[in-house]
Amino acid sequence: MVKRFKVTVDGVPYQVEVEDVPGMVPAAPPDEPLAAAATAAPPPSAPAAPTARPVAEGEQVAAPLPGVVLELRVVEGDRVEAGEVLLILEAMKMENEVTAPVAGTVREVRVDRGSAVNVGDVLVVLRP
Repeated sequence: MVKRFKVTVDGVPYQVEVEDVPGMVPAAPPDEPLAAAATAAPPPSAPAAPTARPVAEGEQVAAPLPGVVLELRVVEGDRVEAGEVLLILEAMKMENEVTAPVAGTVREVRVDRGSAVNVGDVLVVLRP
């Protein structure tokens, strides 16, 4: 069943059609606040971003999303603190800081400036 509504956004009126889809969260009755319907079903959780994985040779820092390495802020042998920016990853025209999960020494930098990376690719290896 399709319902038609008139909605005003920033003073501009729009006519919209909304289809009732079986299995979806039901609309709140007119006497209930809208927030009650919104809390009826929890939103789907986003997939967890890859995190650094401890391994025998050190702590691996993986790419949290696909992108291109825009800038390297460390070189092998550098001492870093937890939370320090290791590199800048450009993804979807946004710059994302990739930080050290733990304090340590940069054992290996596995990417170069301009490298294309995928989710989970190891970028830097730290040793405690």
